[in-house]
Amino acid sequence: MKKVHFGVVGTNFITDWVLTGGREDERFEVVAVYSRSGERGEAFAAKYGIPHVFTSLEAMASSPLIDAVYIASPNAYHAGQSILCMKHGKHVLCEKPLASNAAEVRRMIKTATDCRVVLMEAMKSTLTPGFRALQTALPEIGTIRQYFSCFCQYSSRYDKLKEGIVLNAFLPELSNGAVMDIGVYTLYPMVVLFGRPRTIQASVIKLYTGVDGHGCVNFTYDNGFNATVLYSKIVDSRLPTEIQGENGRITLDRIHLIGQVTLAYRDGRVKDLHTHTEKDEYYYEVAEFIDLIQSGRNESTVNSLENSLITAEITEEIRRQAGVVFPADVK
Repeated sequence: MKKVHFGVVGTNFITDWVLTGGREDERFEVVAVYSRSGERGEAFAAKYGIPHVFTSLEAMASSPLIDAVYIASPNAYHAGQSILCMKHGKHVLCEKPLASNAAEVRRMIKTATDCRVVLMEAMKSTLTPGFRALQTALPEIGTIRQYFSCFCQYSSRYDKLKEGIVLNAFLPELSNGAVMDIGVYTLYPMVVLFGRPRTIQASVIKLYTGVDGHGCVNFTYDNGFNATVLYSKIVDSRLPTEIQGENGRITLDRIHLIGQVTLAYRDGRVKDLHTHTEKDEYYYEVAEFIDLIQSGRNESTVNSLENSLITAEITEEIRRQAGVVFPADVK
């Protein structure tokens, strides 16, 4: 089995999760890690048995040791680091959100095209068996009338914020906030399923640091249906995601980690659509990315560059309506 040799950027908990899931694919091998702190990089490498540590991203990107890079740095660094790696001929799997804004995403797409490498946003949920079950069943509910999705998860960092201690999760300098961290999980599947909305109307709670903490956004589509998403880092909710059609409805227990997919027909029949799998939730994005590299395809048909760009345009418009501006927006 041919291996794809990865370098990783970022030594946080998300990287831990992706490495755990990625290692369920025998083709996935991490051979290098980049960290600005040599001590932190060495500790992370020892934890996972990674043979090479770099404190220069340029050096890792130019290294013949690696074929691809997984990037899990703060949002504000995604575009610059991805572009650097792609210019050195490396394929890039970049954490969501792909970049701070749509202009950065366009530059990333152009670089991927010019350098003939794979660029994919690491949006895990849309590549899972649960989401694929949803896509297959969608015609069963007839004409779509409503998409509703909710992901509200109270952040422990918000308690610190209320004490006057500002952590990275609420810093505009890092292109953070609720829509970037939480909201994208409700938006990206909507874009994959239905494309670009016609109108966007956002109601947002803006925090004193300048980022958003909570949002409710309504959308309309040309083919005659509405969509509503709720997202938050300052309240909790257990509301499911639901797609309503004239013949029935499909319910997802959680939009970010789909465990149950239920099809309920208007006549009272109910089907459990999701076949549970023993694979880790992060396995599927890594497997999709490696499939693209090894098949010679330029991009995913699900986590496509167009879907990533539309989602970035949506988050940017939501921020515009809320008056949330990142330093990356004015470069």
